[in-house]
This record gives sequence, C-alpha cells and structure tokens, in this order.
Amino acid sequence: MATVAVVGLGAMGSRIARRLADAGNELAVWNRDPVKTEPFVAAGVVAASSPADAARQAEAVITMVSNPQALVDVTEGPEGVVAGVGEGTTVIQMSTVGPESISRLVSLLPADVLLDSPVLGSVAEVEAGTLNVFVGGPPELAERWKSLLSVLGTVLHVGPVGAGTAAKLVANTTLVGIIGVLGEALALADSLGLSRETAFEVLGKTALAQQAERRRAAVESGEFPPRFALYLARKDADLIIEAAAKAGTELRLTEAARSWLADAEAAGLGDSDYSAVLARILDGGRALSQAETSER
Repeated sequence: MATVAVVGLGAMGSRIARRLADAGNELAVWNRDPVKTEPFVAAGVVAASSPADAARQAEAVITMVSNPQALVDVTEGPEGVVAGVGEGTTVIQMSTVGPESISRLVSLLPADVLLDSPVLGSVAEVEAGTLNVFVGGPPELAERWKSLLSVLGTVLHVGPVGAGTAAKLVANTTLVGIIGVLGEALALADSLGLSRETAFEVLGKTALAQQAERRRAAVESGEFPPRFALYLARKDADLIIEAAAKAGTELRLTEAARSWLADAEAAGLGDSDYSAVLARILDGGRALSQAETSER
C-alpha cells in the first residue's frame, strides 16, 4: 500500500480517489471547491490545504483535472503540486491534455519523477476498475507504480514521458470520429426514408454494430445522461487537432467530427453526454437546447 494524494475530485478524480482508498491506500485529497472533499473527510481521508500540501503528504500525487489551464493552475506557483514535490515523490498526471502541457510540466519537475498516465474509459469503467491506463515514463518508475495503477484497470506502458498523452489522443480520435459517423449514417437513413428500426438493423451488420447498439436507447429516448461530458469531448478534439497540426498531420475526418461537437456544445448540450451530438446531427443542425433534448 502507498500514501497517495489525488488533486482534482471531478467525476473521474473522485472515483479514482475512492477506488484507491478502498484498496487500502492512505489518501489525501484536494479540490478547488472544498465541498467535494467533504465525503472523503467524513470517511477519514485527509483534506490537503493546497495542491502543494497534498504533494508533500504523498509518495505519489495524482492530478486529474479538466483541461490544460486547470493543470497549470494546480501544478504551478507557490501552492502548486510542483512546489510540494520532495525527494522520492512521483507525480502521476492522469488528465487529458496535449503534448505541450506535458512538456511544460516536465520542465518544472526534477528528472524522472513524472508518469504521464491518462486513462481511456469513463465513470462506469473507473467504478468497475476496468480503465485502460496509458503510462508514459521511465520503465523503472512505471513498474514501481504499476500495482497502484492496476487498481484502476489495465496498465499499458507505451513509452517515455509524453507517450501516454499521445496514446490518449490517438484513442480519442476514434471516439469522436465514430460518434460523428454514426450520427451521419442515421441522418442519411432518415433522409432516404429508412425507418429508425431498419437503420439500426442495417448498422448492426456493419463495423459500427457495437456502437449503434450501445447508442440506440439514447437516440430513441432522446436522453443522454452524462458519462463523458460533450464539452470535454470537444476539448479533446481540439487537443487532437492542435497536436496533429503541430506534427504536420492532416486530420480531415477528425476536424469534421470536432465541428459537430462544437455545434452541439454551442446549442446548449455541453453538459450532456458526448453522444448527445447524435441529437444535433439527426436534427439537421438546427439549434437544440438541453431542455428540448430532455423533453424528447
């Protein structure tokens, strides 16, 4: 067992913290809104006064925040994680950010203390311990913390620091692309006069079969309870396109999928599950409010 700090108690961070605590690790937590620490404190977990304080208390400090700026906010400055890192402390960065964010963090930390370890999966997977954890970092450091990360799911060491983020962006390219293609296939079926039932039967014979079946209930009910918020999927698509552009790689399909997510977010669906983009596509691009979606 280890002494672990979790910085960021959103939908994923709070569940990561809970699994690690339930596995017998000694835990400290910090969140920008301290209200989110209260259930942990009630269970005997220490609430740190700052990200730096959290890092000082831990052998490993995990950051799980929403975007690159949030990572800067919790890692830099006199109260940030970096200020609290001591000898023997490992920083395990699990947020989905871009390569520049990881390079920036590396430049602020001592050598060989960072594991770049974003996860593939959402709320249900972290609760079940079935995430895929993409670990970038020195092999010895990755091996040291493999048993801890295995509490969350399957650990895959993908290379040096930065490779974890690269792997997550590659994985999420398929996520945003598939949901967009599914929406357009259903929209085409509507416009060509196929019934929704027939359209799903047809899609069940294609490479999209599993995704079509998984999303069918939401499409038919018009309800998209959040597992992975649409605004976060749009953020990830932005990161993918930015990273590709800097690498000189053209991603035409991902750019199109990103545009659907941005449209859906602008129409008020940002806090819905990212699959709510299907409602936007099926509505022919008409502005669709969250209220209208929930009433369907």
